[in-house]
Amino acid sequence: MRPPSLPPSSLADAFGRPLRDLRISVTDRCNLRCTYCMPAEVFGPGYAFLPRTELLTFEEIERLAAAFVALGVQKLRLTGGEPLLRRDLPELVARLARMDGVQDIALTTNGLLLPRLAVPLKAAGLQRVTVSIDSLDPDIFGRMNGLGTHPDRVLDGIEAALQAGLGVKVNTVVQRGVNDAGLRQLWLALRDKAVVRFIEFMDVGNHNGWNMAAVVPSREVLARLSEDGLGSEFSPTQANYRGEVAARHQGAQGHEVGLISSVTAPFCGDCSRARLSAVGILYTCLFAGSGTDLRAPLRAGASDEEVRAQIARVWQVRQDRYSEERGEITTRQKVEMSHIGG
Repeated sequence: MRPPSLPPSSLADAFGRPLRDLRISVTDRCNLRCTYCMPAEVFGPGYAFLPRTELLTFEEIERLAAAFVALGVQKLRLTGGEPLLRRDLPELVARLARMDGVQDIALTTNGLLLPRLAVPLKAAGLQRVTVSIDSLDPDIFGRMNGLGTHPDRVLDGIEAALQAGLGVKVNTVVQRGVNDAGLRQLWLALRDKAVVRFIEFMDVGNHNGWNMAAVVPSREVLARLSEDGLGSEFSPTQANYRGEVAARHQGAQGHEVGLISSVTAPFCGDCSRARLSAVGILYTCLFAGSGTDLRAPLRAGASDEEVRAQIARVWQVRQDRYSEERGEITTRQKVEMSHIGG
């Protein structure tokens, strides 16, 4: 039977959510050991990372990305692990940037390698980076990243990205009793350089020791950022597009802050994101326990049309809404965030 051919506008999941964003992990390796993602006690010196032969090649990534774009994806984001560890990454960016239908190419990174790679990535066609930094306090940041890395190294990466002409956003994961006391300091220091976004601590993966008591609700974050401690200097602004994960607020001086509230205000209802792991597994949710292998059929000789049809079948039956169901779920084995990015 000939696989169905679907126009991009018709592809929606079981809840009517369109497929618009694809996050592509290019490696499972990282040069930090952040406690909420790759804690050092689990991902230690003896941890077996993926061999190079199992990773999707750039040709395979390009081919799969083209299949997603043909089905309606408009935005591509490269993730990891730490994507800047993938050798010759600007070559992949250049391949994706030449693809018809791609409106935006971004990358999520810890920023440590941006001083060396920001210029070639921009030249290849990268448009934006999102850089993770959880504190400006060297001791707190060193504990959170698991290796004692100084925040100045990340700040140098942010500056390199800005100098290269890349758009920059900053992500900060907030944990009560860990880094929540320094949120205003961080925002004031970075708000003139980048849009700063604060993320509620989430139960991603299986090893980050998540508990609700460690979550600082976004409404409390906003209050901590305000000079009066009430959040009254901020006003909500309209979303740029359906499915925007960060609720945007503007301060009295025009500076923007983003709040990502997956725990206290889930946004599953507008989620348009698919995730592709470094070995070609398609996941339809950040909290998924299993996915669909796209690498195997690709390497077995599947045609582009067959690959598109398989992706369409997966998306059309998608019913993921983990963040809305979190309170009803007691246990679930989930894919590690280091395999599919944030």
